[in-house]
Amino acid sequence: MDGLSLNPIYYTSEHRAFADSVKRFVEKEISPYVNEWDEAGSFPRELYQKAANVGLMGLGYDDEHGGIPDSDAFYVMLAAIEMAKAGSGGVHISLMIHSIGTPPIHHFARPEIRDEVMPQIIAGEKISALAITEPSGGSDVAAIKTKAVRERDHYILNGEKTFITSGIRADYYTVAVKTDQNAQGAKGISMLLVDAHSEGITKSPLQKMGWWASDTAHLHFDNVKVPVSHLLGEENAGFKVIMNNFNMERFWLAAMAYGYALVCYEEALDWAKQRQTFGKRLVDHQVVRHKLVDMATQLTTTRALLEDTAYRMGQKELQGADLIAQISMSKNIATCTMQFCADAAVQTLGGMGFMRGTKSERIYREVKVNMIGGGAEEIMKDLISKQLGY
Repeated sequence: MDGLSLNPIYYTSEHRAFADSVKRFVEKEISPYVNEWDEAGSFPRELYQKAANVGLMGLGYDDEHGGIPDSDAFYVMLAAIEMAKAGSGGVHISLMIHSIGTPPIHHFARPEIRDEVMPQIIAGEKISALAITEPSGGSDVAAIKTKAVRERDHYILNGEKTFITSGIRADYYTVAVKTDQNAQGAKGISMLLVDAHSEGITKSPLQKMGWWASDTAHLHFDNVKVPVSHLLGEENAGFKVIMNNFNMERFWLAAMAYGYALVCYEEALDWAKQRQTFGKRLVDHQVVRHKLVDMATQLTTTRALLEDTAYRMGQKELQGADLIAQISMSKNIATCTMQFCADAAVQTLGGMGFMRGTKSERIYREVKVNMIGGGAEEIMKDLISKQLGY
């Protein structure tokens, strides 16, 4: 099974050329170093500019800012799959975190702010991060407590955010805040673009089960001054900004999960063809072949759903509740496929699957964050039911 066999129904020559360029970038600039970076808990900052040089930072953004405006969801999917080939979710998520930190700036910032900030991010010179989750909130976005009080031409920001990917090294945060303290639920929420180097911000690194190479931070805002011009969208209408961000974020996470599931399958298959037990290769045992077939089956069905979803995301007449539901389904299906394939791969590799340095071992540790991040599986199911009207 070729995990990147590109169906001509969906993929153009431009898609293929892009996938090839990302593949070469990953093979040269990431794969040889992932074990070292994982153990170090970080990776070189210059990798962002190298990624920008192959177009990874510009997908979906205006060409006037250095972006690639004609890139559709298939570009996002191909990038996610090729990036996954290195087998390090920590490098992947931190390097591409602009995918969720930057869209609020692109879509909702004032023109002069967008013109200043976007080129820096797309060129890989500056890093953006999304700061929504709070210690008391988790997936309950409407329960945000971090507040911003306007004083003349500034907002004064106080509160906390946690589990923020690239929270330590980021230059910009797109932050969800409460600007109307009397409003209930999702009402009264705004989004602000915050200079991550502002006075009053304390950043604390968090230690994690997986994604070791990714810095993840707890942020504390203590009377941080944010210019009113850095409001993203309208005041008290930030929930719209947040919701606008979720569709592509969840599709991207689903494509990532598929990519890591594919890596596990390929590593297990390669091992099964080489490893000898009881006088024959592992793959010559029926029980092992069936395990590999189960992995291949889940991968094939997941890929079909992702491609159909990517197609629908590019069709204006197919936008709406059904598409939102399908994107959420895709994330749940893809992460379950990743969980199954990671478990099956480690089992197939046996003792070697428990050793640090194999891709499957690392991916096994990173399964749960994929099932939780961007909306936990349970939240997705509830969202799906609402979109389907029951």
